[in-house]
Amino acid sequence: METTRYSDKDLKYFKSLIEEKIEKAQNDLALIKSAYMNDGNNGTEDTSPTFKAFEEGSQTMSKEANTQLAIRQEKFIRDLKSALIRIENKTYGVCRENGKLINKKRLELVPHATLSIEAKNKMS
Repeated sequence: METTRYSDKDLKYFKSLIEEKIEKAQNDLALIKSAYMNDGNNGTEDTSPTFKAFEEGSQTMSKEANTQLAIRQEKFIRDLKSALIRIENKTYGVCRENGKLINKKRLELVPHATLSIEAKNKMS
């Protein structure tokens, strides 16, 4: 029995899309981590004292926010890499709930999606 799947041409297109997103996500993650590792100075030594006081007060919060951003970014990269594996297995773009093809527009917006809109809406 022939299963429904995206063509090799489509899979190649999605693969390049995902590889671009991984590269951007890894760059973003590096920026987040460098901001987190920063000594807190952020080049504000010559700006107004008001801003400096605000920044010192928000340092703890921003470190926590950066940590959360980094965690989310790492998960996003893992999800994208999983999508690449599905491309290799030729199962990419197939809804894990109903086995139907996930809409191309949805995959362009959310390339790591594993559920069609219909299946996602049923879950919520």
